Amino acid sequence: MIDEVKQVGARLRVLRTSRGWTLEELAGRAGMSPSTLSRLESGKRQPSLELLLPLTRQLGVGLDDLVSPSVPDPRVRRDAIHRPGMVIVPLVPVGSPMKTYRITYLPVEEMPEPRVHDGYEWLYVLSGRLRLILGDQDLVLTRGEAAEFDTSVPHAMIAAGKRPAEVLSIFNDAGDRIHTHTPERE
Repeated sequence: MIDEVKQVGARLRVLRTSRGWTLEELAGRAGMSPSTLSRLESGKRQPSLELLLPLTRQLGVGLDDLVSPSVPDPRVRRDAIHRPGMVIVPLVPVGSPMKTYRITYLPVEEMPEPRVHDGYEWLYVLSGRLRLILGDQDLVLTRGEAAEFDTSVPHAMIAAGKRPAEVLSIFNDAGDRIHTHTPERE
């Protein structure tokens, strides 16, 4: 709670300046001295309801906009998923609307059977070479190349050559289930 209170002054300053108001203008509208508002914004004065309520009325915001909970740790800590011929590292938290992964395609002898599912997939090759079978096309994508395709078209991917291919992939929910499903996760 102490961290949230420390942020009140900074949030007040941002709200005031975003409206183009000077300290004197907002302080006058809220019925306080400019020096009181300045001390609030700089954190040299403890915020109180008596001071904040007139300010929030003038700014057109609620108290929650000034005293919001601290931001949770944004780091994603999820286990890698090991599938035959690939290692899938989730890059977003569970439940995120974006399904984003770093997939390492390992060198294998045989191309897996092409799959189809609803949705679209977007990928970007970070390193190595990726062989993409997409319908009748047999493509090799290299570092820096991207592809987007309708996943209702039969498709399969492997590393092209003897080195792994590292890819950033984004899919919808259907693609997420196809790529990350393993029997032991059921």
